[in-house]
Amino acid sequence: MKPLLITHAVMLEHVAGPAHPERPDRLRAAELALEGAAVERRAALPVAREALLRVHPERYVAAMEGLDGRAAQIDPDTATSPGSIGAARLGAGAAVQLVDALLDGEAQRGFALVRPPGHHAEPGVAMGFCLFNNVAVAAEQARARGVERVLIVDWDVHHGNGTQAAFVGRDDVLFFSAHQSPLYPGTGLLHEVGTGAGAGFTLNAPMAPGLGDGDYAALFADVLRPVAEAFRPGLVLVSAGFDAHRDDPLGGMALSEEGFAVLCAMVAQIADEYAGGRLGLVLEGGYDLVGLARSVRACVDVLGGSTAPKAGSPSRRGVAAIEAAKAAAGAFWAV
Repeated sequence: MKPLLITHAVMLEHVAGPAHPERPDRLRAAELALEGAAVERRAALPVAREALLRVHPERYVAAMEGLDGRAAQIDPDTATSPGSIGAARLGAGAAVQLVDALLDGEAQRGFALVRPPGHHAEPGVAMGFCLFNNVAVAAEQARARGVERVLIVDWDVHHGNGTQAAFVGRDDVLFFSAHQSPLYPGTGLLHEVGTGAGAGFTLNAPMAPGLGDGDYAALFADVLRPVAEAFRPGLVLVSAGFDAHRDDPLGGMALSEEGFAVLCAMVAQIADEYAGGRLGLVLEGGYDLVGLARSVRACVDVLGGSTAPKAGSPSRRGVAAIEAAKAAAGAFWAV
């Protein structure tokens, strides 16, 4: 079964400002890299308001709707143009469509190629280039359709504070984030493990700048995989940001496109073993156009069945980060 690719040209109409790194060319570069890829394509549909309200409160959704057709500066990093809200509706809608297709057996793996990104959008706050939290809306769609446990893996270079905030008190959605630290937004520290019933279902792995393929692969093998084995998700979603690429201007990590292919293969194996193969990637960051394009293509090829290369060994600094993440996760899981 070919991987499903969901996107829409209207997402190009979101323009956050002159020289803003989250620019329409990101989507164009990814699309160009996917020419000739063996995928099934579908056009994104706007998200249902009901789906947004599972994550974002009414007052927030209404405020975003009030910006439709307008240019506005929400914070120093986050702005809208007249086409932004329409693009954001399609971005969240693509993520929901992907979940529905996976659950309906129309696809086993897929990629929602969207913008604006979403993982910084908290339930009531737009920030970090993000308006609606696409992956959180997708996870809630899965829960509404009867999936008991959803695993969200976030490998964007920035911590997904919005996704964490959406599920911090929940035990039906496990959020695992590997991100550069220190870096915007300053959250995602080891002690942030969830609250109440959600204690242990938020797992953060802050990574020192400069870590690369072998470090991330070892982290996923030593922490994510045993936790996933115990959690046994019915669906795996990925906040697939590619700004941890070694060439990205907003990050300081050293992942290559081959490294992202390795991570994609590792989460695909988790999905195959515990979730009936159901795996959905949702695009987040990635601001070097070449690095983004090559990384998206590498992951789509893995989704289609290509074999990922072998990762190298972790560095000494990587081992230290992995051991710290293991200690934090070990309070709740056998890692």
